[in-house]
Amino acid sequence: MTILSSYHRPLVVALAYDGLCTFEFGVAVEIFGLPRPELGDNWYRFAVAAVDEGELRATGGIRIMTDGGLDLLAQADTIVIPGWRGADTPVPQALCDALRAASARGCRIMTICSGVFVLAATGLLNGRNATTHWRYTAQLRSRFPAIQVLEDALYYDDGTVLTSAGSAAGIDLCLHVVRRDYGAEIANNVARRLVVQPHRDGAQTQQVVRPVARARESKSLGMIFDFLHQSLAHNHTVDALARQAGMSPRTFLRRFADATGTTPARWVLNERLRRAKEYLASSTLRIDEIADQTGFGSAASLRHHFRAQFNLSPGDYRKAMQTRPQG
Repeated sequence: MTILSSYHRPLVVALAYDGLCTFEFGVAVEIFGLPRPELGDNWYRFAVAAVDEGELRATGGIRIMTDGGLDLLAQADTIVIPGWRGADTPVPQALCDALRAASARGCRIMTICSGVFVLAATGLLNGRNATTHWRYTAQLRSRFPAIQVLEDALYYDDGTVLTSAGSAAGIDLCLHVVRRDYGAEIANNVARRLVVQPHRDGAQTQQVVRPVARARESKSLGMIFDFLHQSLAHNHTVDALARQAGMSPRTFLRRFADATGTTPARWVLNERLRRAKEYLASSTLRIDEIADQTGFGSAASLRHHFRAQFNLSPGDYRKAMQTRPQG
């Protein structure tokens, strides 16, 4: 988790283009662009960058005013790509170049719904996991076979590259980013103002057909997810987690499955593997050190689970990340 210092106001730049998806653009504006004096003086700065010249109209005929062009991306700490104007619509080369340059200097880039096709066109998703709206997963996989497409996730955090499913899942991803930057309490305050659940985990299925948890249980599960993310290096029993959530073990398992589509053990394993991939890609920690920090206990255990999940060793994955073209 990255908790920002009190003097840093990160700049979030949302892309705007003719044919923009109004709802998903509005999600970025609402969460990152709305002034929040109750949260102090170090809230995000926000700007809108035009991809196209001339008048920009979003769905519903809404005209978009921008703060500048693609030059704004060179200043951004985070770039938000809302739903693209068409999954088959070509992405301008100038936009691809600007996004590659931003990524090369460490800028965080996040997509909502079909915005993933813009990022895919840059090559920055090659060899990475990514998700999108369930209607587009087959198309994304077909057009960009180098991407590991997650068919049924709300969002996926791959460090400096984050992708989400469609529409409301963009809210979940944006709140996840706020949680990373400012902590759970601030993210919960933003969610309360939005009148939405404070936390839906990224691994939760896009299409939940079972009953959702009641309000009190949803809040309890959100706290459990935050707790587990912060303590992946430790082992947890179902009984202990259920007590912390204020539920019986049986109710906890049922509600956890309703929210994520899996068991606590499988969820923790997946999160440990995701965290291990982050360390392998962006740190110089030894394999045994990564195993210790992610809860696997030994390098042998990490290698076993990593190979079973991704069909390659941690060392091979690290080499692939180190040799991946940057643009």
